[in-house]
Amino acid sequence: MTDLSAFPITQKWPALHPDRLQLYSLPTPNGVKVSIMLEETGLPYEVHRVAFDSNDQMSPEFLSLNPNNKIPAILDPNGPGGKPLALFESGAILIYLADKTGKLIPSDAAGRYETIQWLMFQMGGIGPMFGQVGFFHKFAGKDYEDKRPRDRYIDESKRLLNVLNVQLADRRWLVGDEYTIADIATFPWVRNLIGFYGAGDLVQIGNFPHVTRALEAFVARPAVVRGLDIPKKPD
Repeated sequence: MTDLSAFPITQKWPALHPDRLQLYSLPTPNGVKVSIMLEETGLPYEVHRVAFDSNDQMSPEFLSLNPNNKIPAILDPNGPGGKPLALFESGAILIYLADKTGKLIPSDAAGRYETIQWLMFQMGGIGPMFGQVGFFHKFAGKDYEDKRPRDRYIDESKRLLNVLNVQLADRRWLVGDEYTIADIATFPWVRNLIGFYGAGDLVQIGNFPHVTRALEAFVARPAVVRGLDIPKKPD
């Protein structure tokens, strides 16, 4: 049996199945990227809920795995060279899992880099900008009388949605007909923007029909349905 005791995170979240990949996460747009990827690839894994309401992400054990105190993070007992690998940052984890399984990233160099390009587009633009819209529209920012900060992020989100819409106009998915980690990274954020954040009208989502068409196809995938609910809320 694999021994993960050298990793302090296992003191707070014991591994019942140490031979499986360990996922530390919550069902947020960034968190579900990895749970969806794991469900799509079929890799066996064990999930641990990192509860923000009890500041689990600030615990020494979690910080030992991710010093940036963000979810998701993984601990793979079967990493490169057969040695355990700890990894954080959702984009890095998606690339790692794609390489590990040989799935959801093109095998040719050009296709691979095009996919990584759109993954980086999500990481550098979609996530941060949509997150700011959520802050200013749904959370604390809604109490600010000055709406210029909110409107700045709304306008930038519209611009980013248009980039996606143009890219998807003649493609089934972001990189073509094949579904990839670029889609897994992007569409949880689009779903969150118009769902949880309730900002569909603000960004005029109806102006981006190719985005909404791809989003509908994304959320209909069985692995996505499962992954969006992992980790499950406690009873």
